[in-house]
Formats: sequence, structure tokens, C-alpha cells
Amino acid sequence: MPGSGSSVLHRSLIVAVVLALLTAVVGLVAYLTREEPTASAERGAALETRQSAPPAPAPVKVPKGGQVATPVKTTDPVEFAKAAAQVLWSYDTRRLSQPEHVAGLKRWMTSEAQYADWASVVDLVPDPVLWSRMGDQAQYATATVGEGHFPQAFKSALAADPGAITDAYIYAVTVTGRQSIAWTGSDEGTGAEARSSTLAVQCRPDRDCALAAVLPTVAP
Repeated sequence: MPGSGSSVLHRSLIVAVVLALLTAVVGLVAYLTREEPTASAERGAALETRQSAPPAPAPVKVPKGGQVATPVKTTDPVEFAKAAAQVLWSYDTRRLSQPEHVAGLKRWMTSEAQYADWASVVDLVPDPVLWSRMGDQAQYATATVGEGHFPQAFKSALAADPGAITDAYIYAVTVTGRQSIAWTGSDEGTGAEARSSTLAVQCRPDRDCALAAVLPTVAP
């Protein structure tokens, strides 16, 4: 995963665009220099907890060959963000290798490199070693999306300066929903929890929307 000084500089350029529209969202700058456990580490801790439970039956391996859902074609940032969130909150180690899953997520990203914070997406995915361990338990997650909306901070900033968005056409959208995680020997829905994310979505007038970043702070 990116972690060099050049990566931090790249992120700062992307976040500067989002900050122009999300002036009231706290934590974006702190995110650039954060030294907190990654999503992979947190999932690893959760996995260790599960492994301390009584042993589950041997997993039934399903041949690889599935795929991440293809990006929706829409110019509506809220509709796109809801579809993207569902994909980001879902995974299936039974059918996809970690590189295959990552490659599928990559297709959702904007092709404009200066606005694409790919690292903020990759940080949500377990590393290959952890993914393999999760695969040994046939672990997978499904997600349902409740609603999506423009955060109040975004709407206020946009109202104050409507022309600010016309450079990058990046919208902030907060999506809420629910994620259910299951693995060998578990009941369907074990580990279900509410989820919410604020996504930076690029929707230029002449093309379909694409994902720019996952913001570190959920904006109400």
C-alpha cells in the first residue's frame, strides 16, 4: 500500500479539492499523517478473536472465478455512491483472490489520476496474507444500502460558492447501510453491523460518475 512521502503529497492534492467543498468536515488533514491501525490490522484482530472460538468444520472451497460488480453507469452522484458503498462493504474470499478483488475495485475509480486517492480504497482491503487466512474459513461479506445524501457541510459550502465544484466536479456523499459477515460454521448474518461512509465521487457533466476517494471522516 502506498505510504511514501510522494504518496502523502499526492493525497494532499486530492484532499485539497475535497476540502474546498467540505470545509466543515473535520479530520481530512489529520488523515494524511495518521499513524493508526489499518483496516487490515483491525480485521486481523477480529479474525484472531474468531479463531479463539471452538473450531469450525473444515471449509468447503469454492473455485475462484467470481468478480466484483461492475461500476454502475449513472451521472447521479448519490446513486453512484450508494452502489459503490455496497461494493466496498462486500467481499467473498471463497470466489476471489485478494488481487482479483482489488482489481475489481480499481474499475470503480476515476481515470483522472490527480483526483484518485486509490490508497484510501486499498486501505479497506485485507492484505493478501490475511485474505488467505479469511479464505481458509470461507469468509464473505454482503451489504445492503439504506440511503445516501449530500452532507450538510457539503451543501453549505456549495451554496456559498456554487462555482467551486466546476473544476473537479467532485461531490461528497454519505451512505448508510448494513454489512453482514459470515464464515464456515457461522449462521448467515453473523457479525452484522451498521455501516456508514462518506465517499468523494467525481461526476463530470459529460461522463458517468467514478469514485475518487473514501473520506476518513463520516460527514453527517
